[in-house]
Amino acid sequence: MSGHSKWATTKHQKAITDARRGASFTKVANMISVAAREGADPEFNFKLRLAVDKAKSVSMPKENIDRAVARGAGKGAGAAGVEELTYEAYGPGGSALIITALTDNKLRAFTDIRSTVTKNGGRMADAGSVAYMFDKKGLIIVLHKPEKADDVQLAAIDLGADDVESDGELTRVITKPHDLQTVRQGLMDGGVSAGWQIDEAKLDWVCKTPTELADEDHEKVDKLIDALDVLDDVTDIATNIM
Repeated sequence: MSGHSKWATTKHQKAITDARRGASFTKVANMISVAAREGADPEFNFKLRLAVDKAKSVSMPKENIDRAVARGAGKGAGAAGVEELTYEAYGPGGSALIITALTDNKLRAFTDIRSTVTKNGGRMADAGSVAYMFDKKGLIIVLHKPEKADDVQLAAIDLGADDVESDGELTRVITKPHDLQTVRQGLMDGGVSAGWQIDEAKLDWVCKTPTELADEDHEKVDKLIDALDVLDDVTDIATNIM
């Protein structure tokens, strides 16, 4: 997740429960299947490689991964019906959200997302009314010891990153979309000896100018993000807040 939704809640996302892990499998399987339409070999399909890495990070069994790849490559049932959709919304306190979904049922996805947004103090927005606040970028989250933050930042900049920001044991690296693979691989290679590791790497919506909210509104946005994240169809949420 971008901005606050990714940066401020990374740690509690790592404490995901077993009940939500099942939902993660559904989401990641859809990500793999859609990515595999562009080629079933992760070595030549970077989007698929990222999806498979995500699957491994949530301990998805190999047979599930293989089945999702086969489905996307046209060797199984159901992949053709999965679509990637983007929804825009306004949240509490004037926040803005871009919600990405992978679904085989557009009506269900929209209904569930709209209901969740409305129940949590937000409203759906017209296409384009929120998206202009964001750019599509490469996003890499690096885990490290606090004293390694400067080293990670310097390494990322040397590899061509557009922006870096560290907070304790996490560094957020922003790249141009076409530089994501190069920067990710360079940080992975450097981390073997330097003592850091890649937690996540993906193409993401990154807000151009973050907005600061009052604590009360921040909590409301966190609640909305958590409620959206539970939905099986929702794969990503970006916000414009700090």
